Amino acid sequence: MGTEPVGPRGGPPPRLAVVGAGPAGLAAALAAAGRGVHVTMIDSAEAPGGQFYRQPAAALGARRPQALHHQWRTWRRLRDGLERHLAAGNITHLPEHHVWCVERHSGGTPGQRPSDAPGGFAVHALLGPGQEEPVEVRADAVVLATGGYEKVLPFPGWTLPGVVTAGGAQAMLKGRLVVSGRTAVVAGTGPLLLPVATGLAAAGVRVAALVESADPKALVRRAGTLTGRVDKLAEGAGYAVELLRRRVRTLVRHTVVEAHGTDRLEAVTVAALDAEGRVRTGGERRIPCDTLAVGHGMVPHTDLAESLGCRLDADGMSVAVDDEQRTDVPGVWAAGEATGIGGAALSLAEGHVAGRSAAARLGGREPDPREWAAAAASRTRLREFFAALDTVYVPPAHWAEQVTDDTVVCRCEEVTAGAVREAVGELGAGDVRTVKLLTRAGMGWCQGRMCGPAVAGLAGCAETVARRPFARPVPLGVLARAGETGEPGGPPVE
Repeated sequence: MGTEPVGPRGGPPPRLAVVGAGPAGLAAALAAAGRGVHVTMIDSAEAPGGQFYRQPAAALGARRPQALHHQWRTWRRLRDGLERHLAAGNITHLPEHHVWCVERHSGGTPGQRPSDAPGGFAVHALLGPGQEEPVEVRADAVVLATGGYEKVLPFPGWTLPGVVTAGGAQAMLKGRLVVSGRTAVVAGTGPLLLPVATGLAAAGVRVAALVESADPKALVRRAGTLTGRVDKLAEGAGYAVELLRRRVRTLVRHTVVEAHGTDRLEAVTVAALDAEGRVRTGGERRIPCDTLAVGHGMVPHTDLAESLGCRLDADGMSVAVDDEQRTDVPGVWAAGEATGIGGAALSLAEGHVAGRSAAARLGGREPDPREWAAAAASRTRLREFFAALDTVYVPPAHWAEQVTDDTVVCRCEEVTAGAVREAVGELGAGDVRTVKLLTRAGMGWCQGRMCGPAVAGLAGCAETVARRPFARPVPLGVLARAGETGEPGGPPVE
């Protein structure tokens, strides 16, 4: 079970807040709790696991939930470890808590560690599906394991009922044991399409086609890097074999150019792409379906890190960390997809390193990298592996040419592609922020998470992460009462 939870001076154990209960958050929480730190794990979902280990609700009575996963043994190890620490009181799990802000309290003397300074950190969350009850958690340090969210580029008809994100289709299947239709097309680009297509097929959906815009042959040119993770290559080959067995048609170097239907999706038109990423004339084909699961990769969730002042990597899209997963803000670690998209195995390795590092430093000692040498080695190989994949699985270079002016780009504010083009071509907008001010694209509920990449692509601007003071919308009443609530199971807020 690890060391007895006692602080470095014989007092109460140090407190670590872990935001997110996916692979990275679970690994960090278990590593820290096993080394004398009291962990409060805060997550928006009803149960731990994140998207990758999403479980069906107990009331559904799933007899073989392991059929939806290919790393079930790893999940059981994480689940059993969490249950032991929960029973021992080393970890407090707060489900359905939606974190909207992490506040760093000032205090202490210059150079003093956050764990020694008065206040440390305050994690502000909203409790429950209605997200109306405010909760504040105090901690000496924070691990941000906030994951990522899907990127979907628009095309005519993408707002029809029946068009869902690839991850959304997977979440419905894993969490609710439901599918959105009987015949599906899975499209876009990226490794996620393979498990989504095989999962839907195994659930009885007729997958009419898997439409991948990239050319997997390009992976051959990166064979040297990819062979370092034979397990991941074998995983991909397993999906390919399963698709062949179920007679799923795979179309590479193809893209969806339009979705058709009146009240809901009835068919999609797909087309072949040339070497430059443009649609080939005369290469279109229409595929009847009632579900389109589409995705174009993932984007790191950096809102909380940015509000704390954490530096981003050179790409401006992911949180920058050192070899210990520390950010440049003292007392703040980050792990998993927030530091760069790389899958569950990489998230587990990063979370393990972050948890051990945080436990050591909160205990007042310099960490020994030998404690996480195996995880660090795996982390290095996986980062190289996914960096190679990122160069292959990219959206078509000229996807915006297929977006008609009347296609809605920002769903929240109902802003069309034509309005974005007008803001650039006629009103002189030269960046995404100016387009936002002129059109309201990105001012809605999602704050540009869904439409941001599309607006940038249509405007010809570099894709960047928008700075937001809060990670999600917050009622004004909650803001007015901020600081009046206490930590669940802990002392009242000072």
